[in-house]
Amino acid sequence: MAIASPSTPSFSASLCSSRTGSTRFTRFSSVSFTRRVLQPRLSTRRLAVASRLNSSTPSGAGGSVSPDNGGELHEYELFHGFSPQRRRRGSPVFVTLPVDAVDTSGQVRRRRAMAQSFRALSAAGVEGVVMEVWWGLVERDEPRVYDWRGYLELVALAKRSGLKVRAVMAFHQCGTGPGDPYWIPLPLWALEEIDKDPDLAYSDRFGRRNMEYISLGCDILPVLRGRSPIQAYTDFMRNFRDAFRPFLGAIITGIQVGMGPAGELRYPSCPSQKLTWAWRSRELGEFQCYDKYMLASLNACAREIGMREWGNGGPIGAGNLMHDPEHTEFFRSENGSWNTPYGTFFLEWYSGMLLLHGERICREAETIFRGTEVHISAKLAGIHWHYSTQSHPSELTAGYYNTSTRDGYLPIARMFGRYGFAICCTGFEMRDVDEKQMNPASSPEGFLRQLLLAARVCDIPLEGENSVANLDDESFQQVLKMWKFYSNGVEKPSFSFNFTRMDKNMFEYQNWVRFTRFVRQMSDANIFRAKLGSGGDINLSSMLDATRLGLAFAYS
Repeated sequence: MAIASPSTPSFSASLCSSRTGSTRFTRFSSVSFTRRVLQPRLSTRRLAVASRLNSSTPSGAGGSVSPDNGGELHEYELFHGFSPQRRRRGSPVFVTLPVDAVDTSGQVRRRRAMAQSFRALSAAGVEGVVMEVWWGLVERDEPRVYDWRGYLELVALAKRSGLKVRAVMAFHQCGTGPGDPYWIPLPLWALEEIDKDPDLAYSDRFGRRNMEYISLGCDILPVLRGRSPIQAYTDFMRNFRDAFRPFLGAIITGIQVGMGPAGELRYPSCPSQKLTWAWRSRELGEFQCYDKYMLASLNACAREIGMREWGNGGPIGAGNLMHDPEHTEFFRSENGSWNTPYGTFFLEWYSGMLLLHGERICREAETIFRGTEVHISAKLAGIHWHYSTQSHPSELTAGYYNTSTRDGYLPIARMFGRYGFAICCTGFEMRDVDEKQMNPASSPEGFLRQLLLAARVCDIPLEGENSVANLDDESFQQVLKMWKFYSNGVEKPSFSFNFTRMDKNMFEYQNWVRFTRFVRQMSDANIFRAKLGSGGDINLSSMLDATRLGLAFAYS
């Protein structure tokens, strides 16, 4: 028997009505949005987004010269032979900045070393940097009080170095706790509200709370001092737009909008700090539907179809985290309840709630950044460690209703496509031949191919990312392989890569050689900023200059 629902709030959930023209994936996803309805967009918007992804500048500008700099090139770019007339025709590479690039006081850490490292990246031909903008730092103490100082300084530094910026709206927690050197919690005032109402945090069937991200069950309820979580995210993005308006489209060319733990559109079925190695322990994950807001929605949907007993909690027989899925009642291949009317009902509701959450944020972000000439993206998790099974349990618990009989990523891609979003996904460096030695059920390449095909079908730009900061040639070659798989046969593929992340190891000589070679392979060699020697190899003198600059970026 499923765990009984705690007392539910008195609001009426309206997530069960079917929607005209929506996919089967979202049949429980009808909701009255409190903000204005999305206006019809011109059909050329997607083309403009795709064009911007493959260009280092907005339309009408050349090279890395911004419209407001009077046409003057940075002397460092002139030294390395970068011409404003050269346009990027390959796939640009961005580098994610350290988590602690901005400290808790709102100041840039290691300013001089950061500036030198930016110059090294520019010399290597990197298009720009990925800058995580943490909700827990910017709006730390009081609602609607924002401190952008450190991030404004980073953007100005990128501009001086001839780099572009992708800004990540990071509405999630970073790190495991106060003892973690990279600990960034949710805003303190939001944590105070969670202390008053613990059901604002996700909960599994054992009552374990996850504080990485506010439960999407209360998305549109005024639980954050009179504002809903969606309103809080919207206010944050709008204030960011206003504060950084002079840079939008010229220096800040991309906005990635966080939608869940680790910034990914998913449930925290497995704590983010464990995801790096979760596929090797083969964790199933836990369904995150036991806070009172999620249970109220589930209960309402079950009552509407006349199956009240289905609304008291998540599936029974789902096993424990470390169970073999074939030894569980819900996930097993033969006669597993995931493939029954009950399983279909629950998984459609669970994944539909996630899709609705993504659509709410897409709607607001598209409205806020419309006309700013930035492309917008969102991130999906690369959960592949049960991909070769029938039921794909770790994907199901994360909210991706993807099984051997159902494509769970195409509906997500269609939703992003409606709002002109690109998709960012991790795991591009991972190979089946390596992972299957430790976990035969894993298939990172199989998962990624399915997602890439969904992006191609929906004509959606793609941002690749590595899951671990490997700097070996095999990892880089695997990224190139998956890039070619996505781009093959597409007339104007729109692909870019975010290397995660910048640290002192990146600038060690041999690693730097491999990384800059990879950047050159991703880009058109004619516009590569660093000078090339004979035979297509990087000029050693230029390499040493860049490496000396990069090595200044020292970490404890």
